[in-house]
Amino acid sequence: MLRPLALTDMGAAAQVHRAAFDRAMPWLVGLHTPDEDHWFYRERVFPTCRVWGRFDGDELRGIIAFRDGWIEQLYVRPAAQGRGVGTELLDIAKGASERLELWTFQRNVPARRFYEARGFSLAEETDGARNEEKESDARYVWTRTSR
Repeated sequence: MLRPLALTDMGAAAQVHRAAFDRAMPWLVGLHTPDEDHWFYRERVFPTCRVWGRFDGDELRGIIAFRDGWIEQLYVRPAAQGRGVGTELLDIAKGASERLELWTFQRNVPARRFYEARGFSLAEETDGARNEEKESDARYVWTRTSR
């Protein structure tokens, strides 16, 4: 089931983020504590983004947070990856937008392949000086095509 998330889902959303982030980028494990993750979702993500989740029964499997042409967060639990969860979530943001941009790390090759396979094009690569992790990143852009 896909549905918008409420602030009461914030803890589960932060857990999905942390599990997926740590699996995809083990070199950054420990960057934030669970309390910091919860603060980030409560104070930054939920107040500024539309946040949706994909559930399997009562378990939150994946999340997407987007706003004004930007995907801020897209994370899928490692055990649920490769099963269409990320695509379903991405389609929600695409359905609500004419154009979307996002950042991902250059070393996160599976994420880059995922976005490229779903119509995103590489727009820019940076040395990471402007992000908290100081990790080289890549900006991708998707634009709706005429039907």
